[in-house]
Amino acid sequence: MKRSKKYRKATEQLDSSKEYTLNEGIKFVKENAFAKFDESIELSIRLGVDPKYSDQIVRGNVVLPFGTGKKVRVLVLTKGEKEKEAKEAGADFVGSDEYIEKINSGWADVDAIVATPDLMGVIGKLGKILGPKGLMPNPKSGTVTFDVAKAVKELKAGRVEFRVDKAGNVGAAIGKASFSAENLYDNAKVLLDAIIRSKPASAKGQYLKNITLSSTMGVGIKLNTQSIIALFK
Repeated sequence: MKRSKKYRKATEQLDSSKEYTLNEGIKFVKENAFAKFDESIELSIRLGVDPKYSDQIVRGNVVLPFGTGKKVRVLVLTKGEKEKEAKEAGADFVGSDEYIEKINSGWADVDAIVATPDLMGVIGKLGKILGPKGLMPNPKSGTVTFDVAKAVKELKAGRVEFRVDKAGNVGAAIGKASFSAENLYDNAKVLLDAIIRSKPASAKGQYLKNITLSSTMGVGIKLNTQSIIALFK
């Protein structure tokens, strides 16, 4: 793949033999975010788990103290008085049958979907459509709940979900390149803490294998795993 001059310049400044601390990695990524748009900053972690076993699935959600910098469009699938609650909490779309029909027709112009448990019998049939898009409501991620106001407010405030993939990798955005280094650092610590706390009891050996920090268009910075672990001792 042919890389841009700015990407190659960033690569030249990177010490490939070095594993950076979290602070150093954030500084480098911010200084070398060269896109014309406000790039997202992401953490990617290779975990010592085998996701083919159900008891080694790592997943969860966490509210970042300074958000992700992304405007989150939320659909709440509910009926009755919960519709008013969802609207007052700031949901972008609220309803039931009409949105279920729209989703069946291919509409999915949202970033997150919250549903009340009483509708899951119907919504469950949308799994083949919403699942691949990462939009299927799930009790474990807090998106199947009667407390729709809390769910909407957390999503709008910057709640991120993480789930290990088939290769044992997990990751999420911790903010934007325009964020201060301090805010990115605090967001990263909250996300890393949540992932560490989600370690399955059945996982053996080294849990955090590799940690990489990058911007949307930038180079990946390898972080020192032991220095990350030390932050939580």
